[in-house]
Amino acid sequence: MTTYQVSMTEKELVQSCLANDRIAQKNLYDKYRKAMFTLAYRITGDFEAANDVLQEAFVKVFKGLTSFRAESTLGAWIKTIVVRTAYSHLRKGKEFFEPIENLPAAASVDWGHYLDAEYLEKAILSLPEGYRTVFILVEVEGYGHKEVGELLGISEGTSKSQLFYSKKRLREILKDQV
Repeated sequence: MTTYQVSMTEKELVQSCLANDRIAQKNLYDKYRKAMFTLAYRITGDFEAANDVLQEAFVKVFKGLTSFRAESTLGAWIKTIVVRTAYSHLRKGKEFFEPIENLPAAASVDWGHYLDAEYLEKAILSLPEGYRTVFILVEVEGYGHKEVGELLGISEGTSKSQLFYSKKRLREILKDQV
């Protein structure tokens, strides 16, 4: 087993992981787990589901590390795996992008007396899954509509309309709080 160096480059870290260096694998996991858990939670809206997604995604990362071509950063590559895994997790057994006219009225959220980041997070989590996923990917993670379409297997137009309606729904939820 090789010794892990604190100042390993991304390439060295990948190579050590490919050589089954358990310390390097743990370090790769530790380096990305918090950010990827947060992303998985924002997409799924559920702590248990986010943990399941994180575990499944990192299994895919370690199994697929041989296919990492360094065309993007390792973090971006892992993020793509987490997004696809979370999306797949949500889609199991149900229609994901519902027709707009079939959606229920905006969920009520207990806001207290002021709006802060925690309340905004609750509002985002109260969005229907399709809206929430597109909103998180575009507005929080910075993906473009074309990238979202490719990640989720939807059209660029669907991504744009889901974002439009997610923002509209958020405005409805937050209108009395601002």
